[in-house]
Amino acid sequence: MSDVIITDKQLSSSAFSAVINAPIEQVDIAEWLFNLPEAEYQRCCPPDHISAGTTSTDDGKRMSINVEMIGKTLMVQHYVAEIATPSLCRMVSTSDAFTPNGRTRVQVIWTLSVKKIDANTCEYTNSVVAHPTQEFLDFIAVHGTPFEDAAAARQRDGGDHNSRETPLFAASIERRALARRVAGAA
Repeated sequence: MSDVIITDKQLSSSAFSAVINAPIEQVDIAEWLFNLPEAEYQRCCPPDHISAGTTSTDDGKRMSINVEMIGKTLMVQHYVAEIATPSLCRMVSTSDAFTPNGRTRVQVIWTLSVKKIDANTCEYTNSVVAHPTQEFLDFIAVHGTPFEDAAAARQRDGGDHNSRETPLFAASIERRALARRVAGAA
């Protein structure tokens, strides 16, 4: 399989934000992401979120493995942390996409960030950008699907998914932050 990423083409891009009712000093996105229980991941976009876990690359970089449905495509995402801080995680995956026409691969860049609004609230942003691999371009060509049609479908389905998971991710991060504050006060 070809993992050559076509960076000058974009399949989709979406970003949604939601308020976290906790001080930014209590929020730690990396800690949340790499300790996210599978059941909590599933609650963050039912019924699309199927499974999640963490592991590492051979060279020790942290990874988040997510299995989810995006429209009619089952995605197995192998997110490697390029940045993993309390306020910013940039995760990059060459993801397996199991479509109704068969299996292919796409690159997905998932950026989770938080910025301070005031002393008691912050804004969480969930950004997802997908690029085709050469394998994906060959796959859609074999199936007679124009790139524009494939991109429009991914934009529609990915944007819908992101719009539904973002507020639920923010609520989960908020619960984790508030639990950390209580634990810190004990």
